[in-house]
Amino acid sequence: MTNLLLLGDVRLDAGLIPFIDTLLVCGFPSPADDYQSELVDLNRLMLRHPDASFLARAVGESMRGAGIHDGDVLAVDRSMEPRDGDIVVACVEGEFTVKRLRQGIDSVALVAENAAFEPIVVRDQEALRIWGVVVAVLHPLVGERRRGKGYVRM
Repeated sequence: MTNLLLLGDVRLDAGLIPFIDTLLVCGFPSPADDYQSELVDLNRLMLRHPDASFLARAVGESMRGAGIHDGDVLAVDRSMEPRDGDIVVACVEGEFTVKRLRQGIDSVALVAENAAFEPIVVRDQEALRIWGVVVAVLHPLVGERRRGKGYVRM
């Protein structure tokens, strides 16, 4: 199960970070263009509704197929209406979890993105609260090798 370590009402208030306005080709390299740098606010870049969003750390392996790994930081928007197929933060009988929402006629399923985990089927809507929709995932690419558990520390 992928659980959450809630970080509270945390905003990405690290200040403005330079943004290089050029495409970084991930295939065959092309000659570098002249680039322009601007300053961006990570809140505005990552979150549609920063005042209704929070960050939380994922714990576990159940959402690896969706690109969510143990220790990743998730940006969650509480103002978005959850739709079928969204990855959501849900509270089921007092336990937080991150799963893909599948809405049926008479039940809701919270589905893992790892075949080793069974779906959580909820028939009693009173036992389920959706806390928000996951809109971004932050995870280190080389941080685990270099600094223990990653660059993103909260």
